Amino acid sequence: MNKVDVSTARNNLAQILEASEQGAILIERYGKPAGVLISPERHEELLSALEELDDIRAFDEAMAEEGENIPWDQVKADLGWG
Repeated sequence: MNKVDVSTARNNLAQILEASEQGAILIERYGKPAGVLISPERHEELLSALEELDDIRAFDEAMAEEGENIPWDQVKADLGWG
């Protein structure tokens, strides 16, 4: 991951934005991490991955619940899906 300080990022914003297309840019303030700049495409990828993980977690929690399992055909019928 490339690193730049805040003043360099401010003075070279167009170039930093362009560089973020190749990979994340760590922006530091006083030598400490202050933020990360990523491309819009990478942002969407990360959001999609996070949503998928949330779905997996919800599925795992539902499967761990005690009680009777309802067959999928019955669920569809109860919902009027066919």
